[in-house]
Amino acid sequence: MQPTGLPFDDIRALCRMLPPPDAAAMAAVRERDATLAKTPGALGRLEDIPVWLAGWQGLGRPTVMRPLLAVFAGNHGVAARGVSAWPQSATAEQVALLAAGGGAVNQICAVNDIGLKVFELALPHPTADFAAEPAMAERDCAATIAFGMEAIAGGADLLCLGHIGVGGEVSAAALLCALRGGAPEDWLTERDGAVAENAAAAVRAGLALHAPALGDPLEALRRLGGRECAAMVGAILAARLQRIPVVLDGVVSLAAGAVLKALEGAALDHCMIAQASPAAVGLTPQAPLLALGVTGGDGSGAALAAGLIRIAAACHNDMATREEAGMSGKLN
Repeated sequence: MQPTGLPFDDIRALCRMLPPPDAAAMAAVRERDATLAKTPGALGRLEDIPVWLAGWQGLGRPTVMRPLLAVFAGNHGVAARGVSAWPQSATAEQVALLAAGGGAVNQICAVNDIGLKVFELALPHPTADFAAEPAMAERDCAATIAFGMEAIAGGADLLCLGHIGVGGEVSAAALLCALRGGAPEDWLTERDGAVAENAAAAVRAGLALHAPALGDPLEALRRLGGRECAAMVGAILAARLQRIPVVLDGVVSLAAGAVLKALEGAALDHCMIAQASPAAVGLTPQAPLLALGVTGGDGSGAALAAGLIRIAAACHNDMATREEAGMSGKLN
């Protein structure tokens, strides 16, 4: 595809090229499931997950051999408004923690054999304060989306997403308000007192300032969103184009997903949401997998969900059929 010279036009063009699920592969999984040595429906959602995987991998025996957790880190100008209990320096500190292997998500990835990559997005140069001006220029936003599309360049058969960034959840709340409606308090999580008031005020100010442009999802992203959110938009989009299923986790990845869904209604059909939350409601055809109350946005929930997805694929592929087990008749 040749560049048009208008950065967002190329993103919109890609959204019109999204492949559908592979119906034949999904049918093959359902047919095999009907022959397995178990009562139909006995494994609950573990029977549905391989069907979803097969649709996007195009395989009658879907596998998860190279799962990847991509964590995007960015800083936000809106943090100067006191919207978080953490100083902005905490972003770099958490990046360093994960790089040293000391985070909870490192342990979850190690146990589940999930690759972990952390992508730093110009941490010394925060986005502009969206409550006072657009967070990013169009070219900056489009370039960050393109950067996110490279996250799977090393190969993966399941992509999990996480984020790091002080102020990122406030930026995501503003974006969700713009794209899905509601009040700032509907999307802001775990804030009280002055921090909560500052966060809600920043979201309202940003929505009022940018109101004339918020009908365009990509304009909403560049005016209200962060670099980590823009990179996630690119990663989700690239995964769809390469038929890689995706696990979303945390409000920032859900805001990124909301941008794509607003551009193309079926854009998140290849996505599974790791954990139940208000921002997850109605976003994908698949219901969230977990409800563990894991609130960190660093992808811990996605890594936990990936382990479950891997188990579901193994059960489907490696269970004996009734014939192989020497069973007579159909289990009821």
